[in-house]
Amino acid sequence: MEVLAHGLGGRTDLPLDAVAAIVGGGAAVAASFLVLTVAWRRPRLRPDGGRPLPPGAARFLDAPALTLAGRALALAAAAFVVVVAFAGPGGDTANLAPWALYVTFWVGLVPASVLLGPVWRRVNPLRTLHAALCAITRADPAGRRPLPVRLGYWPAAAWLTGFVWLELVAPHRSDPRLVGGLILGYAAVNLVLARVYGREWFTRGDGFEAYSSLLARLCPVGRRGDGRLVLRTPLTGLMRVTAEPGLVAAACVLIGSTGFDGITRTTYWRDNVDPGSLVAGTLGLAGCVGVVTVLYVGALRVTGLLTGEDAAELPGRFAATLLPIALGYTLAHYFSFFLLEGQMTVILASDPFGTGLNLLGSTGNRVDYGLAGPTLTAQVQVNAIVLGHIAATIAAHDLALRTQPPGRTVAGQLPIAVVMVALTCFGLFALLSG
Repeated sequence: MEVLAHGLGGRTDLPLDAVAAIVGGGAAVAASFLVLTVAWRRPRLRPDGGRPLPPGAARFLDAPALTLAGRALALAAAAFVVVVAFAGPGGDTANLAPWALYVTFWVGLVPASVLLGPVWRRVNPLRTLHAALCAITRADPAGRRPLPVRLGYWPAAAWLTGFVWLELVAPHRSDPRLVGGLILGYAAVNLVLARVYGREWFTRGDGFEAYSSLLARLCPVGRRGDGRLVLRTPLTGLMRVTAEPGLVAAACVLIGSTGFDGITRTTYWRDNVDPGSLVAGTLGLAGCVGVVTVLYVGALRVTGLLTGEDAAELPGRFAATLLPIALGYTLAHYFSFFLLEGQMTVILASDPFGTGLNLLGSTGNRVDYGLAGPTLTAQVQVNAIVLGHIAATIAAHDLALRTQPPGRTVAGQLPIAVVMVALTCFGLFALLSG
């Protein structure tokens, strides 16, 4: 039984008029662009701005003891999940490991990173293991050779592609033994690569750390250029004027995969496609990621023609402005999944090996589906998609004012604005056509 096949991407009980929601969402994004062209005529998002945190709060957040405690806890939790995967109950409905990986970790990493910053970079168990191995073998933590700059986020994009394929397409993906094996395999490969390229490998090469760090750019607490922790406008973390290799691929994978998750929930997909077809699922996922990539890159190529800029450089420069869309899609598709199915992690953790224990007092409990009813789910899903696109439009507009030739920013933004409206309508259609 594949209990973890997808997030709850589409629900048939949502109290919404789908057509009105799709039209209204697209209109809201289009209206936001028009308002920006009139009311937002100079850059307002300052990358080095923000109000410094009180010294006491900054010292606490940067305390080495807090990092040490977080790393110890994360390593212990990861080791526990792996042990339970192999030694716990054999069925996915009774084993903690699949729920911990696909729900608590993968989905929970999103709000943790957006609210707390790049938390996975700070507590990453792979960094802890790498440091320990270097200390034992007296190896240089910096590795044998520097990580090529041209790689950028391409390794992370590849890992994320593999993971979303596993989550959404692969057969037997919730088999606890498979989950345990995949965690160990992932750790082994990344530790070997870190031995070659040093600890900096994890920054761009570990898919989960890169994912967390990218979403952390939207955190209201950030680090200024001088190293100080500040309270800031979340979108300021997206104001990078230089292109970052592979970031377009990573962002499009995140957006396209959640779009594919929504499509598999539509009545058309369920009525015409075998849900167990590996070929159909793989092609569908690849198609969704490809469509998002073509639309985005194509729009920026047209922008280059309109503004006279290097069309090949523009997609990379504006790639970070796609992150609010990725966040919006993730919230829309996995909000109820996290609140509802995420309860299973706590329930199963009370008796992890199926021996009759009741460590947390939750053994035998059932999921409380009242935590996320249809009305709340509908409000979160629609608003997450629409607001994500509006936030992306604002960020792209401000970055265009900062980097594009004066007098051509409005014309240059028209192609990406059209794509934003199209993606909004597509996202809402996929979400509401269950």
